[in-house]
Amino acid sequence: MKLANVSGHAVLVTGDRAGINVHQASGGEFGPGPHEVYQRWAEFERWVAAAGDLGGEVAFEPEDLGCPSPSPRQVVAVGLNYSAHAAEAGFAVPERLPPTFTKFPSSLAGPYCEVELPPGGRTDWEVELVVVVGRSASRVGEHEAWDHVAGLSVGQDLSERISQLDGPAPQFSLGKSYPRFGPVGPWLVTPDELGDRDNLELSCAVNGETVQAASTKEMIFPVPALIAQLSDVITLFPGDLIFTGTPAGVGQGRQPQRFLADGDVLVSRIEGIGEIRQTFTAGGR
Repeated sequence: MKLANVSGHAVLVTGDRAGINVHQASGGEFGPGPHEVYQRWAEFERWVAAAGDLGGEVAFEPEDLGCPSPSPRQVVAVGLNYSAHAAEAGFAVPERLPPTFTKFPSSLAGPYCEVELPPGGRTDWEVELVVVVGRSASRVGEHEAWDHVAGLSVGQDLSERISQLDGPAPQFSLGKSYPRFGPVGPWLVTPDELGDRDNLELSCAVNGETVQAASTKEMIFPVPALIAQLSDVITLFPGDLIFTGTPAGVGQGRQPQRFLADGDVLVSRIEGIGEIRQTFTAGGR
């Protein structure tokens, strides 16, 4: 199943630009927005499985797509979850728990958007697999962690490196939460749609040049381990997002360093899910 946010409405995707409006097809039982669907995810899955051919497709444009989970209670992000990225960042590989921070929900954006660069900054790219939580998780074991996942999506943990590392202590959450610094999409894909949910190729390119390429099998802490460790401390709620970490190839780790500039186009892809695209403009302040 693929579930999209089309202009605020939950839509079951049937093609690149077509889908079924969930609220209308269910006679008002589910929706209208994705957030309401996640609150009853198990019931929704059963309804979809039993519904058969729903018919009544509606067309949409890529620009109509929003973040698949537009109003999560929490957006949790982890760092240093790929060994090569830890090395390029100058850190040791985490042994027990990766660094964890939040991206504030106001930074979320849809899959195709324009992002204004903070003036005088060093804005970097970080392609990531994003998990959308489907069932509340508290002290969940790794063996049952996937049962709490609604689906997966493509995300960019855009990072303004000066703000992120400024001051007497790092400001990770602020440096990663400028407007539209958390684009996610193009839609949610349920794990059963993927050939190997733990081994997905991911990449991103700047102006057509590939700058990151890896597989999620290279994660130090795969999705089940992240959910188990996070839920041992916090409760994960339906609709919450987990940014699972980025592989090597970020601009900060390059020699010479490279950052996003006015006019750059960033395309991020994950196997079996799709791609998102951001265009960057110079800040006005």
